[in-house]
Amino acid sequence: MKKQRRFPLFACYAALAVALSTYVVLDTFVIQKTYAVVSAGETRQASQTHPSTSADNDQEVQTNSSTKVNLTTHTYNGTTVYVADIYADDVTSLLSAFANDSYGRNVSAATSEIASSNAALLAINGDCYGMRNEGYVVRNGVLYRAESAGSDQEDLVIYRNGTFKIIREGDVSAQELVDAGAWQVFSFGPGLVENGAVTVEPGEEVGRAKASNPRTAIGKVADGHYVFVVSDGRTDESEGLALSELATFMTTELGVECAYNLDGGGSSTMVFEDGVVNKPTSNGNSIKEREVTDIVYIN
Repeated sequence: MKKQRRFPLFACYAALAVALSTYVVLDTFVIQKTYAVVSAGETRQASQTHPSTSADNDQEVQTNSSTKVNLTTHTYNGTTVYVADIYADDVTSLLSAFANDSYGRNVSAATSEIASSNAALLAINGDCYGMRNEGYVVRNGVLYRAESAGSDQEDLVIYRNGTFKIIREGDVSAQELVDAGAWQVFSFGPGLVENGAVTVEPGEEVGRAKASNPRTAIGKVADGHYVFVVSDGRTDESEGLALSELATFMTTELGVECAYNLDGGGSSTMVFEDGVVNKPTSNGNSIKEREVTDIVYIN
């Protein structure tokens, strides 16, 4: 009799374990959790008029009296790369926004949708903070997450004075960064370029990422001159870049002094004047935006 009773008990434990595992997966990747709703004033500036002129693959836009964007298309190592040169007197023109104006977990939308809701002229996907529980999150000068992703986690800090610096979370707290004037802190990584020198080794990759991928990066060339970079990949027309190739492109072709890798793969998207510039894809079979949790943009 005792042996006969063990099976129902075992079945109950097994069912409970499956249910718990399913919940963990759903909680990690599917269930949306909003921790804070961000007001419009915190995430965007007033909409500007965007007159533009274009010539082939070169577009220049004067967004206002102090900000200018020049968009160019390059071919590098069999890969199409889109570069937006941004000239701005004030680095706080580089803004960030959350999907649905909500800071939370698994709250996502297409880059183009977030850009449109924030009246963005130019936008790229961000660091997809909302798919992780850790890693510093500072957006537009506001500290949202202070939990460290580990002592070796490399973050990009954009300070209000225009300085770009790659730091390790083990060396400084998020609050200390804000107190020192951090405007944006991104925690994807790794850093690509510091002091004009490539800092990633050939073969170095993000987690289980493929060697050649669509990529998104942000960098600084000089005071008042910044770049957004997005490359296509995973298609016959555009192979994609390794991290070391991306870093080399940004140093040799763009002359950056500091550069940082943001979320890539199917997330890599650039939006300009309400249109998607590149060809985002997750598997190479279809061109389609992947939803992301945040963007970096200018009005």
